[in-house]
Amino acid sequence: MTTRCGFCAIIGAPNAGKSTLVNALAGAKISIVSHKVQTTRSRLRAIVVMGESQVIFVDTPGIFKPKRRLDEAMVEGAWAGAAEADAVILLCDVRRGLDDEVLLIIEGLKKNGIKAFLALNKIDLVRPEALLELAARFNEALAFRETFMISALTGSGVEKLRERLAGLMPEGPWLYAEDQIADVPLRFLAAEATREKLYERLHEELPYASTVETEKWEERKDGSVRIDQVIYVERESQRKIVLGKGGQTIKALGQAARLELEKAFERRVHLFLFVKVRESWAKDPERLRAMGLLD
Repeated sequence: MTTRCGFCAIIGAPNAGKSTLVNALAGAKISIVSHKVQTTRSRLRAIVVMGESQVIFVDTPGIFKPKRRLDEAMVEGAWAGAAEADAVILLCDVRRGLDDEVLLIIEGLKKNGIKAFLALNKIDLVRPEALLELAARFNEALAFRETFMISALTGSGVEKLRERLAGLMPEGPWLYAEDQIADVPLRFLAAEATREKLYERLHEELPYASTVETEKWEERKDGSVRIDQVIYVERESQRKIVLGKGGQTIKALGQAARLELEKAFERRVHLFLFVKVRESWAKDPERLRAMGLLD
């Protein structure tokens, strides 16, 4: 049996639906999903087996004009993921069309000599005739290897895209076990699950000033796990927001995150959340390195 294995990077503007597509391709929740832009900060890898092919899908941070050190590291991480991949998908929200952010990415593809596939996402939200016109405009801007019409949310067109990419992977041994679905530690996935709940509840009050780290992971004899996590914010006023009146906000956050983790890990989870102030954490090389954004 000839096996194939390779990497496919998914790039695009913030909120194009990259994390939703990675989860759809993997058939499991690997990446956190939020309506808030720039949710994905690290390069996450979902491992998918299709016949004799193992495809490692890389969910990259959205590409945009960076303003902060964290932004710069996220964008650099996205382009690094694309440069290292055997195949690259430019994912675009059809409702936004060929806007300035997408044109910036297309220029980057040209500059780096990357031959990419085009996946037009959220096709269920626009008229079919508009899709054909949009696809033509995109391919005038850049000669894509192939164009796919998909809806990452409903799954429409996802299987066709997955099969096409599986056949493109270079011959070689698989890099991961057949039943492995991600290449990040469970501690990291647990922190991401809590960060998702944090965004869902406090997306307006806490713009980008928070991150979550798993400090302790303790396996218990009864099969359950104790997880201690710290939510880091930049100011004392933000710490009070996360705690809420009488600790009600963090209690609700913890409950929502625990239920998500128990569903993901299929076991009982004892989750303990703490909130600490760490000024300028988003500029700290150590923190960026821990997030996988710096070597």
